[in-house]
Amino acid sequence: MRPMLATPASTIPADDRWQHEVKWDGMRVLADVRDGEMRLFTRTERDVTVAFPELRGLPNEYADMLLDGEIVSMRDGIPSFAAMAERFHVTDARRAALLAEQAPVTLMTFDLLRLYGVELLGRTWTERRSTLERLELAGARWQTPPTFSDGATLHAATKEQGLEGIVSKRVDATYVPGLRSPYWLKSPHRGTVSVVIGGWRPESTGTVSRRLGAVLVGVPSPGGLRYLGRVGSGLAGKTGQALMRDLDALTSVESPFATDVPAEDSTGATWVHPVLVADVQSLGLSGQGRLRQPAYKGLRSDLTPGDVDDHGDGE
Repeated sequence: MRPMLATPASTIPADDRWQHEVKWDGMRVLADVRDGEMRLFTRTERDVTVAFPELRGLPNEYADMLLDGEIVSMRDGIPSFAAMAERFHVTDARRAALLAEQAPVTLMTFDLLRLYGVELLGRTWTERRSTLERLELAGARWQTPPTFSDGATLHAATKEQGLEGIVSKRVDATYVPGLRSPYWLKSPHRGTVSVVIGGWRPESTGTVSRRLGAVLVGVPSPGGLRYLGRVGSGLAGKTGQALMRDLDALTSVESPFATDVPAEDSTGATWVHPVLVADVQSLGLSGQGRLRQPAYKGLRSDLTPGDVDDHGDGE
C-alpha cells in the first residue's frame, strides 16, 4: 500500500472543517504491525525495517495495527533531513544498530489505517484520529503529535521555530492510498521539491576539477526531463564528495533533458543517467521556469524518478 499524499496549498483553510498538524522533515513510512512483528515501508513500498532497529519495540504497544507517520532525526529539537538521509541507504543490521545508538530516530504517527484486523480507510479523518489518540502511543522512540484548529497561528509558530511547515486535513475525509488528495494540504515555509539529477558541473577553479560544484536538475516530462536549473548551494564538504561518488557511476554521453539547458549551465557539464532523486529547497520557480535560490538537501533513495510529479513534487 502507498500512503495518501498532500497537495500544495495556495492558502491555509480557516474554517472548522479542517485540522492542522506540523509538517515533519523526514521519511514517510507505513508501520505495519502484524502478529507482534513490525515492518516499515516507504511511500514507494520499499521495506526499510532493518534501517531502524530503535523502532522494533513498537509491537509491544499493540500486536496488530497499521500506522502512517514520518520518521525524523532530531538535532537540537529540530528535524534534520540531512541526518535522516544518512539512514535511507542502510541495509546492514550492524551498521543500523550503531547509527541507532549514536542518533536514534523518532516515529511521528499521524494516522491509523488498521487496528486488530479492522480496516479504517473508509472512516473519516476524525474517526481515525480519535482511535489513534486512544492508543496513547508515547514511547521513547514514537509519539503522536497534537493537532490544532488554528492553521494560521500554527504556520507562524512553525516558521519561528525553524520547522518545515504545516499540513491541513479535512476532518470528514476518508483515506485513499496513493492519492494526492485535495483534502490534505501542505504549506511549507520554504518549498521543498523532489527533482531528478541529470548532470553535474565541476567547481570553477580555472583548471580541470573533479570536485562537484553544482548539479543540473529537472522533473519528468514527455521525452526526458524538463530543466529546472542548477543547484550548487548545500554541496560543500562531505555531502558533495558522497554525491560525486554516486554520479561518477552514472556518466552518460547524452543529455537527459528534453528542454534546452542554457549554455552557461551546459558548458563543461557531465551528463548522467537520470536515476537519482534529490530534495531541493527553493523560493519557487522564476518566470523562466527555473528554481529560485535552490539549495540541495539530500538524496531520496526512497523515491524513483517515476514518483516525481511533473511540477517537482515527490512528497
